[in-house]
Amino acid sequence: MSHNLWLRPRTADPDGTGQGSHKVSFSDSSKSSRQDSSRHSTSSRPSTPRLLSPRGDKEKDRPRSQQLWSDNRVWQRVNRQSEALWQETPSLQSASSPQPRPFLIYHDSFLNLLGPSPTLSLLISDPRAPYFHEAGVFHPKTNTLFVTSNQIPDQSPDAVTTQNKTIVITKIEFFSPTDFTRDKVRCPERNYMANGGTNYRDGVIFCAQGSLREPSGLIYMEGKRPHKTTTLLNNYHGRPFNSPNDVVVHSDGSVWFTDPIYGYEQGFRPKPQLPQHVYRFDPSTGDIRVVADGFGRPNGICFAPNEDTCYITDTDFIHGDGTKVHSRAATIYAYSVFWTNDQPYLTNRRVFAYADTGAPDGIKCDVYGNVYAGCGDGINVWNNGGMLVGKILIEGGCANFCFGRNGEMWCFGEHKLWRVKLADETQGALLGV
Repeated sequence: MSHNLWLRPRTADPDGTGQGSHKVSFSDSSKSSRQDSSRHSTSSRPSTPRLLSPRGDKEKDRPRSQQLWSDNRVWQRVNRQSEALWQETPSLQSASSPQPRPFLIYHDSFLNLLGPSPTLSLLISDPRAPYFHEAGVFHPKTNTLFVTSNQIPDQSPDAVTTQNKTIVITKIEFFSPTDFTRDKVRCPERNYMANGGTNYRDGVIFCAQGSLREPSGLIYMEGKRPHKTTTLLNNYHGRPFNSPNDVVVHSDGSVWFTDPIYGYEQGFRPKPQLPQHVYRFDPSTGDIRVVADGFGRPNGICFAPNEDTCYITDTDFIHGDGTKVHSRAATIYAYSVFWTNDQPYLTNRRVFAYADTGAPDGIKCDVYGNVYAGCGDGINVWNNGGMLVGKILIEGGCANFCFGRNGEMWCFGEHKLWRVKLADETQGALLGV
């Protein structure tokens, strides 16, 4: 027996009269139609053969509202006239068991990104602490994943300046998709309250949020043991940063990062002395400058594959004390990257997308320019025109994630680490592997 829920209706007015009905009839026994979708936009589709092939005329003529998944599918289609049905995910049975139908289809182009056999599996569930929260940096040379935790209680003397809280960096070395070792990275004291991270040279840049005593800034950590660290930046012309949150490296070597006030709101950073900016830092010259402002709480940041667009998330919807203000931003903004006098500027700010569940936190692009963001219901995926094409539904939501090799993704759900396998060609723009 299936248990279905209605979700919020999307477009229920195809003739523009305002009288369209939101309800659509479905049958769980109906088979999924594999229609030729060449008439649809291909902006989110890789240049690979269609995964769906046309059926006979009888199947083609079926109303789209009747085109639901077959029982052996792990995805479910959202009808254009409503958000359709959502099947409840049953309780997890084992750490390696695949989850049923976690892929929600808003547009057929998402099917090619998924590939013929997409999966969502739980790799680790650790009730002791929220070890899987932010950063998410895959280091290809060592086949290693680095993840930062959420805040964990810490009664040691050193944790007094962070309100008796600490953040742990976890290192997971993979030998196969399900065979791995898990370790804690022992970093020097300067890496206080690490948050977002990105690949840089042969290691990782972490956003160090700082403490009441230690400055915040950017820390470089070597990818191999003993993981030596170096401070790259810890002030803006003498003024302390708030609590850097996420970071990305441009192909010209410059480092771009966001700086919201979450550390102050959570009690482990002093009162802010700077607005909530987005910065560009050039390690080769030491130049640091503001490239964007006007945010409630700037959070995730990434570039399109050709770096002509920069995406920045604003998570003003949720404040540092956990308060949620539904009238505030849960928005992805897109900026055009404009070069003049040999320097990049962010121009033409526009709303790219607004998350319908929670707020978009971590953000990444794939090699085709599609935009992925961790939201309250999992990973939401938009094409480069801002159209929502699909979702990867994850129990409890997903703050952050990262791409691995050949269509592999790791998604972070606080106490849980999830593995997603998409099409081999669906690769992250950052590494392109």
